[in-house]
This record gives sequence, structure tokens and C-alpha cells, in this order.
Amino acid sequence: MAFDNLISLTFSENELTNIDQAIQAIEAVLQGKTINLTPDQRQQYGRIAEQNKLFVNKAKGYMEQYPQHVPGFLDKTEFDNDFSARQQIENRLQRLSSLTEQLSDTKVLLDHDNYHNAITFYRNVKFLSGENVPGTNVIYDDMKQFFSSSISSSSSSTTTPPANGNQPAS
Repeated sequence: MAFDNLISLTFSENELTNIDQAIQAIEAVLQGKTINLTPDQRQQYGRIAEQNKLFVNKAKGYMEQYPQHVPGFLDKTEFDNDFSARQQIENRLQRLSSLTEQLSDTKVLLDHDNYHNAITFYRNVKFLSGENVPGTNVIYDDMKQFFSSSISSSSSSTTTPPANGNQPAS
């Protein structure tokens, strides 16, 4: 039974070059400005929750209104620089996250299409191999390794792809 192709797209070499150049340009601008934390550091510093963002925003507003209450040991200029850079990064991060999600979702559909086409090919080769069509036994024997053997008292040890569409075992 044929299935519907969920997505069909191609990229020209020029489009791929443009994407790669845009990514390289972003990487170049960020070089030396971003930090790569270890998993332990990520755990240590965590993330600021929405409630805490509101708190920081409120504190900034009050610091602007009442500079006389900002303690002398607090570097207000550095606070303002960090605040501004955080907003600038957050805006771009949201845009990049959206692109990442779109690319990831597109890849999911492409993977789905590719897998189901491969299953169709495998099933056809399995059938042809059973019919002793020349050259198909080698292909079938090579591909059947990706599927677990069905164990049944009345069947042989032939392999079949999962009927539920699950990916083959690794």
C-alpha cells in the first residue's frame, strides 16, 4: 500500500551556500562573546524564571527612578550592560529557536518519508528474494540485519520490518 509523501523539498547549492554563510556570519559575530557552560555549571547557575525576570525588570526600573538608593558597591553600568545584552540575546535567541524548531520539524517529516520508502524497498526486495530474482538475496541479507527476528513455532526465522512503523532496532 502506498503512503502519502508528507514533504517534498530541495535546496539549490546557492541556497545551501547562503545558509552556511549566514550561519558563519553569526558564528563570527559571536566569537569570543558567548560562553559554553559545562553541565555542572548549567545546573549551578540555572535559568531565571519568568517571575524572576519581572523582578529584575522592576529592580532596573527603580534603579533608574531612584539612583540614590543604588548601593555604591553595585556596578550600575555593568548591570545596565548585562541587562541590555540579555535583552538583545533573548530577542535573537527566540528567532533562532523558531528556525531551529522549523528545521527540526521539517527533518522529522523527511526522516518519516525516507524511512517508509526504505521499508517499501526492503519489503519488495524480501519478496523478490523469496522469488529467487537474481541479485536480490545479497540485498535482502544485508538489509534484514536491521530487524529483529520473529520467533514463532510455526514460522521460519525470516525477518520482517515492524508493522507499526517503528524504526528498526539499533
